[in-house]
Amino acid sequence: MNDQFIPTPDALPVAWGWLQFLLLLTFPIHLLFMNAMLGSAGISMVQRFKGGEVNRRLAYFLAILLPLLVAFTVTFGVAPLLFVQVLYGQFFYTSSILMAAFWILIIPILILAYFGAYLYDFRFEKLGKAGGWVISIVFILFITIAYFLSNNMLLMTLPDKFSGYFQHMSGTMLASGHPTFLPRYLHMVIGAIAVGGLYTALITRLKSKSDPELAAYGEAVGMKVFNMFTIISILLGIWFLASQPKPVMMMFMGKNGLATGLFVLALILVVLMLVFSFRKKVLATTVVLTVLVYLMTFMRAFLRTGYLGKFFTLDQLKMASEYSPMVLFLVSLVAGIFVMVWMVKKAWQALTA
Repeated sequence: MNDQFIPTPDALPVAWGWLQFLLLLTFPIHLLFMNAMLGSAGISMVQRFKGGEVNRRLAYFLAILLPLLVAFTVTFGVAPLLFVQVLYGQFFYTSSILMAAFWILIIPILILAYFGAYLYDFRFEKLGKAGGWVISIVFILFITIAYFLSNNMLLMTLPDKFSGYFQHMSGTMLASGHPTFLPRYLHMVIGAIAVGGLYTALITRLKSKSDPELAAYGEAVGMKVFNMFTIISILLGIWFLASQPKPVMMMFMGKNGLATGLFVLALILVVLMLVFSFRKKVLATTVVLTVLVYLMTFMRAFLRTGYLGKFFTLDQLKMASEYSPMVLFLVSLVAGIFVMVWMVKKAWQALTA
């Protein structure tokens, strides 16, 4: 490949290890909120179309929470996106430009989906049967955003494809034709729906006193969705792993000790999580899932390294010491966490009232 298609990276204000640590810390939080958002939207959509009194109540309860989940997903997505831009800017910005026509569409699509989520919540009763179509559109918009994001995250790891710009000079280049894209995208979306099921089972427990029928039904539906879609996600994960180039796949098969250890530990946790979920131990399942999401984030970092290794490694980045931006970020992060905790506390009080 001609390296002229890869821009020269900028110097970092702090050592790259700090930025990588913060990326691995914040990205799973974004994933958990995103999964709850996408999965609960899908469940609410199905329950809305099913009809029936308890189905309607579950659909409405999830509708109330959906705008909050959109806000949390976007908010907690900012930090990891910034860290990716800083650490892998020469690849991320290039891929974003190559698919600019689609990348820029994410903003209006997200605004429209956010509006739809509020409309579905605030006009739930007035919309009647049309509410099912509103949340269907919102769900489609969510998975469209996921489609574009998956394309960019894959395209940035394929610098040898950057020369495709000359066939897509209008910013319409995508990575969806790559052999790993479809299993990657489906694994993410199906996994998100599974987590949305667990979120539904967990959050409807808030209604155990005021509406025990809804709480019991929400838990039953949520765990059923979680179990079914988790199994499908596992099968898609096997396909995703098998679709990887052999050198990358072998990283998780013994070539790299740490990557292999993470993979084995993740498999053990998947089995443990399924044991808990089939026994309807919602809290235990949630704890294991959270740990598993972090492990999968670490594995994702190894996957990215496997793709970019022949072009770039993080230790090649130069540092021009300038700590004030990092200090400002950490102060903002702590302040933001306090605000988020306050918001969650207020929302919790409103839901349990």
